[in-house]
Amino acid sequence: MAELPVPLQVLKSALGKLPGIGPRTAERLALHVVQSGSQWVKDLSVALVEAKERVRFCQSCGGLTEVQPCELCADPRREMTVICVVERPVDVISLERSNVFRGLYHVLGGKISPLNGVGPEDLRIGELGKRLSEGGVEELVLALGSDVEGDATSYYLAERFQPLGIKTTRLAHGLPVGRGLEFADELTIGRALEGRRALDLGPSE
Repeated sequence: MAELPVPLQVLKSALGKLPGIGPRTAERLALHVVQSGSQWVKDLSVALVEAKERVRFCQSCGGLTEVQPCELCADPRREMTVICVVERPVDVISLERSNVFRGLYHVLGGKISPLNGVGPEDLRIGELGKRLSEGGVEELVLALGSDVEGDATSYYLAERFQPLGIKTTRLAHGLPVGRGLEFADELTIGRALEGRRALDLGPSE
């Protein structure tokens, strides 16, 4: 069986590092690129470089943006008293598409996962605490995954910020169990937001 030319192998390897792209898909994509018109390939390369150079993380919420702060954080029409905590920047986009939530966001950058070596200090929890300590926030909405790590992170945040006296809620059931927000449609996310409930931490000692 003939092997791919070395440049194609390199391209296939690079594409295979993208999430959700297996070896066969990476090979098909690589073949498509080299068989496409030169101008399309140039346009693609320019788009990749520009996206990487121009898109940054918002210094306030951690979402994706071209300006500081991002448009959502800078919008005076948002409900400044409510902050929704999510795992990744893509979750902000998913929630915004539901057209239900009108508050602010905070991206943690992951979930607490001892098995993977991810602790609270590895996430943007300190930045969240700083925002909450500045006052004005009345509700903290935890929109993390419904898996074990998401549950653990939600309860950790609720307990950590309980002394601040801020109402802590979590999205209602209906989201895909063990999967992220990007796998849910806008209607499901909207209903989960509208039906969010207080997080029960049990009796305080």
